[in-house]
Amino acid sequence: MTVKTLDPSEVRFFSGSSHPTLAAQIAEHLGVPLEKTAVSRFSNDNLFLQLGASVRSRNVYIVQSLSPPVNDHLVELLMMLDIAKAASAREIHAIIPYYSFARSDKKDAPRISITARMVADLLQTAGATHVMTMMLHSPQVHGFFPMPADPLSSRPVFMRHFKERDLSQTIVVAGDMGGAKSAARFARELGRPVAAGNKERISDTEVRFNGMVGAQVSGHKTALIYDDEIATGGTILELSKHLIEQGIEDIWVVCTHGVFVHGGLEKLVEIPEITEVVTTDTVPIPPEKRHPKLKVLSVAHIFGEAIRYNYMRQSIGDLFVYGDV
Repeated sequence: MTVKTLDPSEVRFFSGSSHPTLAAQIAEHLGVPLEKTAVSRFSNDNLFLQLGASVRSRNVYIVQSLSPPVNDHLVELLMMLDIAKAASAREIHAIIPYYSFARSDKKDAPRISITARMVADLLQTAGATHVMTMMLHSPQVHGFFPMPADPLSSRPVFMRHFKERDLSQTIVVAGDMGGAKSAARFARELGRPVAAGNKERISDTEVRFNGMVGAQVSGHKTALIYDDEIATGGTILELSKHLIEQGIEDIWVVCTHGVFVHGGLEKLVEIPEITEVVTTDTVPIPPEKRHPKLKVLSVAHIFGEAIRYNYMRQSIGDLFVYGDV
């Protein structure tokens, strides 16, 4: 259903090249046109961008998910923000469904960058007056943004997906202790117990589990693994093996950001006990890569409503990632 509450003469809506489909769905939800953006490359590989409509004294919304190729999409976003700033936009909203750099959120080795903070600073320097994203990798990343930032929750779309099912023999499982609080919120809304894997990360693709923390897994038939992001699938693979050893017969994998690189999705769906992988469309997944076990849920209406509330100067607490829903 289209919600026509934004004045089309007051706003300009643009999409970068990372996820034009989601941008178009958000614009359609709001009843505003998606303006054209010209993107090309010079012979030396430098990007050229041009916004296709005047932004002077208007509220500008730029949708760009930081999906692979991440660095290209980031530079593209920074250029679009800079264009809007130089063209005298009144407000510049960076709508970043997937903020990939959130995984670089701490200094856990010498001589490394806390890139999540650095990129947040770059967004402000380029011109963003407000950032809207979804399910950051860790809560502290929210504090890295020097401008107002709204991390939205994907839980409502997952709740709708699972609410009609019989969950009486289901336990919600977080991949590690870092995701335990988020999984606990989801488990509470489903009325189910929660457990978390005691994980040790060996490398970007290798993890080791040393048991579970929280509710007893044994005695449950189904495990709902709840995570913010799946890239290579290494954590989910090892956790699934551990759960199967504990007697779990059926596994539903749920994540907000289905990045699925290096065969991550293919590895998961090969496990017979994993009967469903549920994600959102914060990261584009082309039709040819969608396995029958994969279910992609749209978050366009969540971003649309958050933008509408923000435009109308209303609270977005009901959509906030650390809220009750």
